[in-house]
This record gives sequence, structure tokens and C-alpha cells, in this order.
Amino acid sequence: MNAPMHSQRIEKEARRRALRFVARHPFQFTVQVLKAFRKNQGLLLAGAVAYYSLLSIVPLLILVAIAFSHAVGQALLLDTLERLLRWLVPGQSKAIVGELANFLAHRSVVGWFLVVTMIFFSSLAFTVLENALSIIFVHRVVIRRRHFLISAIVPYCFSLSLGIGVLLITFVTSSLQAVASDRVVLLGHAVSLTGTTRVLLYLCGVAGEIFVLTAIYIIIPAGRTTFRHAVMGAVAAAALWEITRRVLVWYFATLSQVSVVYGSMTTAIVVLVSLEALGTLLLFGAQLIAEYERLTAGYGLKEPEALATR
Repeated sequence: MNAPMHSQRIEKEARRRALRFVARHPFQFTVQVLKAFRKNQGLLLAGAVAYYSLLSIVPLLILVAIAFSHAVGQALLLDTLERLLRWLVPGQSKAIVGELANFLAHRSVVGWFLVVTMIFFSSLAFTVLENALSIIFVHRVVIRRRHFLISAIVPYCFSLSLGIGVLLITFVTSSLQAVASDRVVLLGHAVSLTGTTRVLLYLCGVAGEIFVLTAIYIIIPAGRTTFRHAVMGAVAAAALWEITRRVLVWYFATLSQVSVVYGSMTTAIVVLVSLEALGTLLLFGAQLIAEYERLTAGYGLKEPEALATR
């Protein structure tokens, strides 16, 4: 047997044994991920990602709105952005879109210098996220460090891709809303499609969330993330975020007194807390991928039982 085939056989066996270990000992693997996340100062990294995301989100939304408001009706575009922001900053989407509408009403004052400034700030979150992921995937960075020009270009390419995604979602949402006004007759009974449309919109939102997270795990970190591992981390992070964002909506709507304490700064504080929670889960998903990679690499060694019993 030649060396490449032998190496592939060892790699497949290592993946199989790692998956078997996780399936048999999910709690032990979860504890291992949490310990590594704590060791890498995950909460501190999430705070940095949240802070720069707060600086980036408004310029990015303004650029998207300015770029596509001519091709798509402004009302429809703002409605789509509000729907998307419900996933990102639950409970504060209307306030952000309201400020965005005010800016678009006076967009004639926007000059080229301001546009360049907004482009710069809109990429900050991705740059900081790349640095945070380089700490989590340190075993990759040591082996193969990404060229600095690629690191400089990736945030802008990712921002452009998100803008195109918003445009596509706008068209899909408008089509589903048009269908929702119709009815179908089943066994002599008229059935409204409104409920079905809501379910489809929710499923499209979850699928889009998993897709974006998968893209982040594949593109942003240095080195190579397999599609299977990226989807695994994205599904875990998306599932945890679905639970977290509902808890945040309930908390801010019922128990929180943040508006009394912070007054006019309430929106910024709530958005920052939401972004930090999202950043924490995003980095946790990355840590899960990193630990699974280490586990697979350990099973590819000559004595994998030492890792399984550690």
C-alpha cells in the first residue's frame, strides 16, 4: 500500500474514532470544549468582537441601504433589514431601522469621505473576529499563517457578500409576502397561507443563520475548515443562539430595568449585550470545531487511547 492511501486510511479511521468518542461521551467532550474556551479567554474575545461589531453594524447597514435603495423600494428594504435585525439584536430592530430611515432621508449630505470612513468601520468586526479565531485555531496558525493581504481583503469581500445576501432575502421575502395574501382550497375549505409563510420565513431565517455561520467558520479563520466541521459548529451555535435570543427578548421585555438605569443609552447597551451573547456563541462554535480537530488529530497518532482516557 502506497503512502497516500495509507495516510487517507489513517485519517478516515481517526475521524471515525473521534466521532464515536463524541457520541459516547458528549458530556466529557462538552466539558473539554468549555475548558479550552475558558483557557483562550473566550468571554474577553467575545467582548472585543461585540464592541467592534457595534461600531461596524450601523455603517454596514447604511452602505447596504444606500446601495440597494434604488434597486429595491426603500420601505421593502427597511422591512427586510428589520426582519434580519430581529435575529441579530432581538428587541431593538425597530429602533435601529428608525435611525437608519432618518439617515436615508438626509443621504444627500453623504460625501465620498464619509462613504470611505463607513467602509473602513464596517470591516472592523471581521478583522477583530479573524484575530479572535486565530487564538482559538492556534494549532492552524502555527502551521500555516495567512498572508496579510488576504486578511485585509477578506472583510470587504465578506461585507459585499452580506450585502448581496440582503438583496436576495429582500426579493424572497417580498415573494413570500405576496403568496401570503392568497388562499388555497383543500377538501372544500379555504386555507390561508399566512401561517405557512411565517413558518417558511422562520425556516429561511434559521437556514440563513446556519449558512452565514458556516461561511464564517470556513472563510475567516486561517487554515482549512472542512465543510462538515463548519456545519457542525454552525448548527450548534445557531441552536444555542435561538434559545439565547428568545431569553433575551423575554428578559428585556419583562424583568430588565435597563431603560431606567441607562436612559437614552438603552438601545446601545441592549445591542451591545446581544452582540456579546452572539459573539460568545459564535466563538464557542469555533472552539467546538477546534477541539474536534484536535481530537481527530489525536486519534491519528500511534496511541489514541491516551487521548480518549485523558
